[in-house]
Amino acid sequence: MIIRPRRLRGSETLRKMVRETRMDKSSLIYPLFVKEGEGIQEEIPSMVGQNRYSIDKLPYELERLSKAGVGSVMLFGIPDVKDEVASQAYAEDGIVQKALRAAKREFPDLYYITDVCLCEYTSHGHCGMLCGHEVENDSTLELLAKTALSHVEAGADMVAPSDMMDGRVLAIRNMLDDAGHKETPIMSYAVKYASAFYGPFRDAAGSAPAFGDRKSYQMDFHNSREGIKEALLDVEEGADIIMVKPALSYLDMITKVHDVTDVPVAAYSVSGEYAMVKAAAQNGWIDEDRIICEMAASTYRAGAQIYLTYFAKELAKFMDEGRIG
Repeated sequence: MIIRPRRLRGSETLRKMVRETRMDKSSLIYPLFVKEGEGIQEEIPSMVGQNRYSIDKLPYELERLSKAGVGSVMLFGIPDVKDEVASQAYAEDGIVQKALRAAKREFPDLYYITDVCLCEYTSHGHCGMLCGHEVENDSTLELLAKTALSHVEAGADMVAPSDMMDGRVLAIRNMLDDAGHKETPIMSYAVKYASAFYGPFRDAAGSAPAFGDRKSYQMDFHNSREGIKEALLDVEEGADIIMVKPALSYLDMITKVHDVTDVPVAAYSVSGEYAMVKAAAQNGWIDEDRIICEMAASTYRAGAQIYLTYFAKELAKFMDEGRIG
């Protein structure tokens, strides 16, 4: 035989030398849940090892992230008060706004991204304003833009709209630009599917809809061409980064979006992916560390350059140890 692919698999050094997919800690983003109150670090039952933090406890987790080499976080807010117009989403003293100011004081070198959505802040749990039981697209846009602006004015380095309303990227871009924030990037949850993988997150953030579902605005998981349309529309509206969510069951979409856009592609390994790994590991059915590495490598291999994951600290450690990267 002339051609022997096994020649390049003979040693760990050689395997790393010819590795096609390479990862770096700078590409990791860690999602964090912050809530009103004091002295709170409560574990999320459906996400073992993940917590909700009050603002006074947040610095302890930020320090752990910083020491691990994870330089970017995504903040999700859990307010005490919810109403039909999601007023705490864009309030100056909203939970995310207060958390940003505190985090920036304590850890100014970290990079802060905020989730821009209304579902955690509405009394009905949907991501937009209601007209009867229908989520009304256009009246929601101004509130999303106001929320993004309030985050940036409180210290957010990047905003990430996750609501899936049509036209929200342009609405946010225009409001940020008009307010003098032309340099603030937008990472759009452009290709976000109506997925059963979000279940634990809704427990974590208290954002389950009070009625119905989100299928009229999040995407049908049977569709791929529609995802390309969403991605291209958001790039045209000014999105600087395009996200695919979830990650594990949508690797094909990561590849397709990577191939047709000229902006960085992010993928969010969501709460359900995390919970399944944790549950299987607790039962001794899988090697948790190896699964974490394999899931991450598959996402990068598919074309993602940015990885949002609840396993960010573990992956940073594995990269340091040379087990992945």
